[in-house]
Amino acid sequence: MIPLLTAAEMRAAESHAIEAWGVPSLLLQEHAALGALRLLPPEGPLNVLAGPGNNGGDALALARLARLAGREVRVWILGDPDRWQGDAALQAHLWRGIGGGFERSLEPPADVRAWRGWVVDGLFGLGSRGPLDGEAITWAATLNASGLSVLALDLPSGLDPSHAEVPGEVIRATKTACFGALKVCHGLLPARSWCGEITVVPIPLDQAPTGFLKLLERPVLPVRSWDAHKGTFGHVGIRAGSLGMSGAAVLAARGALRVGAGLVTVFCEPEVRAEVAAQVPEAMVRPWKGAVPEEIDVLLAGPGGITQVPDWDGPLVVDASALREGEGRRWMERPGTAITPHPGEFARLFRLPRPLLMDERLAQARQVSVGRPGVLLLKGAQSVIAGGAREELWINPTGNPGLATGGSGDLLAGMVAGFRAQGIPMREAVAAATWFHGAAADCLPGAGLLPSDLPGLLPELLRG
Repeated sequence: MIPLLTAAEMRAAESHAIEAWGVPSLLLQEHAALGALRLLPPEGPLNVLAGPGNNGGDALALARLARLAGREVRVWILGDPDRWQGDAALQAHLWRGIGGGFERSLEPPADVRAWRGWVVDGLFGLGSRGPLDGEAITWAATLNASGLSVLALDLPSGLDPSHAEVPGEVIRATKTACFGALKVCHGLLPARSWCGEITVVPIPLDQAPTGFLKLLERPVLPVRSWDAHKGTFGHVGIRAGSLGMSGAAVLAARGALRVGAGLVTVFCEPEVRAEVAAQVPEAMVRPWKGAVPEEIDVLLAGPGGITQVPDWDGPLVVDASALREGEGRRWMERPGTAITPHPGEFARLFRLPRPLLMDERLAQARQVSVGRPGVLLLKGAQSVIAGGAREELWINPTGNPGLATGGSGDLLAGMVAGFRAQGIPMREAVAAATWFHGAAADCLPGAGLLPSDLPGLLPELLRG
């Protein structure tokens, strides 16, 4: 898992290093500036934009180090440099000490036309909160239209480090030197798209920063024993498939089988049994008779128009039509349960406004999951995984818009059940299914992708 920190979480890590470990704050700034300078070509002029806070101090430190290395450097500022405080004021003093000066632009578009080489964006960093205004907006619009390469210090000016959304005008970075650890804006879209190539620059911290938001990495799956057999990997029951909707049951079954479930039985409506059986010969297909057999290890209910969840005490995945209005809390209170709604289903489940923005999705997912044993998979671009009696949220980075088609969710739900049947804990099973589902889609062009294209890609991906 890769932590994505809020500004407060990053500040806490820096404060601990300064107060508990005794690292001078100026040393943090020097490490940040030196690491950022290494991301630039070794030669050529630099134009450095320095803002009024600590990000401006980082920029001045970089400017000083670059000039001492023999480079041509000009520093452009917002406001009065004599009003800088703390480490930023000291960096301004050190910059002046090597003969550096400060320039103000009355007309940035005219000045920028003469610039060559790279631009260093040190206007606003970890302390950013709202959209750019005044002179900063002019600089952002000018640089974005210039075609010049930009290195952002910690984050592009205009982004809020703690949020995924883009609040207004933002300086588009070619590269971003992220100090210490990734922030929320570095990991989540749409903010991520403004950061260019992101490099984490180490700074001296005495402990690894932690936060409640984490980005999924490739899951590590259990190693299969040489003497394993089909009973080793669990028996998935799938209550799915009604007249006109047999395809959902087929996709769910293929998903469970392709991630390695030992046995899969589909319990469908009698009128579609033959249709389902003809398309998934590897699964057992039986007409639903009102009860789940004892040999089932995990049950998936809902795909293909099935609205009722059978009485069942074991591990349960609830999807699609079984996600009924107002029942979200019921399922989140049930141990061993995963629910897999898209945003519209999520809103109905919990009687909440439909979350349209990523920040809204994160806030609502946290609201309904904290302290509850059930696992929530809130599907969509950058699916959110929450619950399982844990505080943190996990974000999936794989997948593309090609998954926005009917049947994708049925396949994914089957994959969740298939991983859970193999003994993987429910939250980790959800994470593995979501990551591999998206990774399979990333093997194909987005336009025209069919969910039935994906199962055949899974065995190679699982082998890694």
